[in-house]
Amino acid sequence: MDDGTSGPLVVAVDGPSGSGKSSVCRQVAARLGLAYLDTGAMYRAAAWWCLDQGVDLEDAEAVTAQVRGMVLDLGLDPRFPTFAIGGTDIATAIRAGEISAVVSKVATNLEVRADLGQRQRRVIEVERGTEGFSRGRGVVVEGRDITTVIAPDADVRILLTASEEARLARRSRELHGDAGEESIAATRDQVVRRDRDDSTVVDFMTAADGVVTVDSSELDLEQTVQATLGVVGRVSGRSA
Repeated sequence: MDDGTSGPLVVAVDGPSGSGKSSVCRQVAARLGLAYLDTGAMYRAAAWWCLDQGVDLEDAEAVTAQVRGMVLDLGLDPRFPTFAIGGTDIATAIRAGEISAVVSKVATNLEVRADLGQRQRRVIEVERGTEGFSRGRGVVVEGRDITTVIAPDADVRILLTASEEARLARRSRELHGDAGEESIAATRDQVVRRDRDDSTVVDFMTAADGVVTVDSSELDLEQTVQATLGVVGRVSGRSA
């Protein structure tokens, strides 16, 4: 584990659905002793909240107003990240297929992105200080626009990607327990359509200047974690 003597470390990771961001970033954060923030889950939480409150997701102004009033409590422990609204644990609820099917309606709302973006930057600011979960060690933040919009000044910026075939197979195994033809077909909308929709507001398929690409198409989880840690070590000089 990094000894934290070099000051706070911010690692920003972007990438498409099924590239392994969440699993990899949780492992990387845990091994480096950092906090972990899944910004995609914040958009899922916003979608869940709007549906729970009976807001029409096609009504952009109503969605924006509802999200601005959302009190979202985040637990940043990478070994057990938590999400709650009003004391209600929603960590499982936001992973439901119902949410996956509609989250892009919230994630492509620019006013919502601005609101949640401010919250994400605040988390980074807190984790750079001594009052956060990491006590000043830093944070791994993953999502769609972290390397370019939320934390373009992060110490390490990574685009974690994989082929469409590999991403579909992974998400299919995650959701259905196998990567057979029927399971992949049932998964395609959640991966390909969501990426297409989200790409209308942010580019997370190609690396911006200064962003290092890690392709996990032929790697398993541990190999991808090691590849990501390798980038962190080369760029920042910090190691697990």
